[in-house]
Amino acid sequence: MLSAYDLPQGSHESELTLVARGTPMGELLRRYWHPVGLAEDAAARPKLIRVLGEDLILFRDGTGRAGLLHPRCAHRGASLLYGRTEERGIRCCYHGWLFDVDGRCVEQPCEPNGGARTAANVRQPGYPVEELYGLIFAYMGPPEQRPLLPRYNVLEELEDGEWIEADDSSIGSGGPAIVPCNWLQHFENVMDPFHVPILHGTFSGTQFVEQMNVMPNVKFETTERGIRSTQLRDLGEGRVHRRLTEAVLPTIRAVANPRAPKDGPCTLLGWVVPIDDTSFRIYSAGRVTESGALKQIRSRMNGKLWHELTEEEHQIYPGDYEAQVSQGEITLHSDEHLVTSDRGIGMLRRLYRQQIAAMEAGTPPMGTRFAGDDDLVRLDAGTEVLTTENA
Repeated sequence: MLSAYDLPQGSHESELTLVARGTPMGELLRRYWHPVGLAEDAAARPKLIRVLGEDLILFRDGTGRAGLLHPRCAHRGASLLYGRTEERGIRCCYHGWLFDVDGRCVEQPCEPNGGARTAANVRQPGYPVEELYGLIFAYMGPPEQRPLLPRYNVLEELEDGEWIEADDSSIGSGGPAIVPCNWLQHFENVMDPFHVPILHGTFSGTQFVEQMNVMPNVKFETTERGIRSTQLRDLGEGRVHRRLTEAVLPTIRAVANPRAPKDGPCTLLGWVVPIDDTSFRIYSAGRVTESGALKQIRSRMNGKLWHELTEEEHQIYPGDYEAQVSQGEITLHSDEHLVTSDRGIGMLRRLYRQQIAAMEAGTPPMGTRFAGDDDLVRLDAGTEVLTTENA
């Protein structure tokens, strides 16, 4: 037996996990757009949000424009959380300075002529936002490196009767909306198809459709978007189930619904957004034909949703949440023993390191697109049944 008494102090790979400004991964993630709320979260009442380790105020002015500003008023530091939204922006509760959604100070009521001479010299720090798929996206990186906000074919090419629904409850996490561990512990799980027949099949009972319980033959590939896994499951009688899953940079889950009654392309994307180093949430957008449909695909163990399970049931029927959060707030990478079935994990980590190096050398990271480029990203994720000869 290896004595735990001699166990050395473990460590995590900070280059890949920490997300604050100035850290390698924090700077890489800031070269992309991230959802920071649902469209309805930008409302007349200011909302305090936290993303990539930064506290920000999300609001919507009287003309319908969304804004995302630093909380501390540029005048004396009172929080804009207690501000009031108006036609032209948000007004600080302390001395009434008014800022528009771009951070321009447009009025200083305590100054002569409402600050006609001084207001223009003040800017409230913030970030640009755009709305798409029912989500508010923010770009939090260097202004001069701001890329296009991408669109995705799986959310653009709708069938009759379909529309896009957004969700902020962290679909795919297996747990609550805010997950108390590092974002990478979850995101690299997208490139771990081998855990599916163990954790989601035999260990906790069949959680998905039966074919997902079959141990797959897997091929991992690097694409121009991220890492893709092709999973082949032998169904017998000359039939093979092929499943393509993609981890799309920066943090997008392109995973076909494992409970879908029929095969086809992926219809749901999830953005794994770090709140800070030790918590994250997943914003999702998917094609639906009835309101509330996204809520219905959440994981169930022993026939119950995560929050309905007793403590004993959480132990007897663990899911992704238990497996990932139990690794600790930030897992100890030094204590891991990666093997051949972890190849997708290793590829994803190497890809992040490569993109960090490219960014530090002044090259735009993978997947970023700029003026003149096509903003539509085509994904391969989905499932289908093939004959053995065509697999």
